[in-house]
Amino acid sequence: MLQNEIEKLKENVDNDRVEALSQQTTNMIGEWSKDFLQSIGMPDPYMSIINAVFLLILLVVLVSITQILTRKLITFFLKRALKFKRLTIARHLINNKFPKYLAMIIPISIIKGAIPIILNDFPGIMRFSLKAFDVFLVFYFIWLIISFINSFVDTLKTKSNFKDKPIESFAQLIKIFLYFIGAIIIISLFVGKTPTNILAGLGAASAILLLIFKDTILGLVASVQVSSNDMVRIGDWITMPKFGVDGDVIKINLTTVKILNFDKTITTIPPYSLVTEAFQNWRGMTDAGGRRIKRAINIKQSTIRYLNEDELERFRKIQLISDYIDERKNTIDTFNDDTNADRNLPLNGRNFTNMGLFRKYVELYLKSHPQVHKELLLLVRQLAPTPQGLPLELYLFTATTNWGEYENIMSDIFDHVTAAVPYFDLQIFEDVSNPVFVQSPATESE
Repeated sequence: MLQNEIEKLKENVDNDRVEALSQQTTNMIGEWSKDFLQSIGMPDPYMSIINAVFLLILLVVLVSITQILTRKLITFFLKRALKFKRLTIARHLINNKFPKYLAMIIPISIIKGAIPIILNDFPGIMRFSLKAFDVFLVFYFIWLIISFINSFVDTLKTKSNFKDKPIESFAQLIKIFLYFIGAIIIISLFVGKTPTNILAGLGAASAILLLIFKDTILGLVASVQVSSNDMVRIGDWITMPKFGVDGDVIKINLTTVKILNFDKTITTIPPYSLVTEAFQNWRGMTDAGGRRIKRAINIKQSTIRYLNEDELERFRKIQLISDYIDERKNTIDTFNDDTNADRNLPLNGRNFTNMGLFRKYVELYLKSHPQVHKELLLLVRQLAPTPQGLPLELYLFTATTNWGEYENIMSDIFDHVTAAVPYFDLQIFEDVSNPVFVQSPATESE
């Protein structure tokens, strides 16, 4: 106990010595400036005001020179650091004005020590100025830290591992926390209580704070869920019909998700909508390297029939299915011979149909198509008959995910398939129940 009391006394003595030295220095500078002003003929009644203005001018000049030199020196070292490839953060520090804020440390120290000297004759204004300067210091350190955070985030965005991650959400959370701590410190400066006491007093107002920051809290939870479950990345194509969303995600933060739609409009939705609402993410298609085509043509069922030998000879001229016809014919003939099928009636045994040959032709055509993905599923299948005919569905993937190229490939495929239908003595169903006849001018004149 005695040792603790001795240490406290020593500490108080040291503090008193520092304060005495500071006051002595202040008096010396103040007296020097007053003597200088008197020597050049300044009137005594306004000496205090003129002295304060004179010292303020000297302070501004000193601070400006110090800040400029310090900033240029810091910028110089950062630019030298740009020569090292791993120090890419240096470029972002310069872009986010980090040298400007960092260079203010020395001028701020000078200003802090100069306020009592300049305003020594004005105690009330001095106390207010010191209090205001302390508030500025809080904001200054927040700006300095945020400048570094922005630089760090910009650096992460250039890395392939973080390029599509919602890192801005976490950066915003840190910024909000910094401003919250800054607000607590500023309040403690004005009310004369420690930040711990201020935080304890805010416990009763926690419900109000939760209400005020509801969207931010929900956004934070949603951002963590979206990031941890890898639900959405920047650059993903998503569709959400409820919000009219159909485009690429360009930004994710705590409060908003921005989507650039394909019509060049921008839709903004809250992040928690990605967790609470259903949406479609097309990233899987992009990663697979192929985009699906799933479309059917309706064949008129009355045109489907068996084929005879003479017709098979005609179909053999179609190169894609000539080998298939020979191979398949051997299989069919072997089966019919083994079962003693009466070939006088095509219904007996097994036989070729024009629909079966057409289906095989379309399948071989797609497999040989250079812009069809060979490693993904490819099907040419019949669906259940409908009043509009027998649907023949083409299920395949293009070898590209580019929208324009995809549409061109799909159009070319169905142009060819549609034009090939008559070569197999088939017809595409068309609804002619309500035909509309348009008379030509020649008919009208009759």
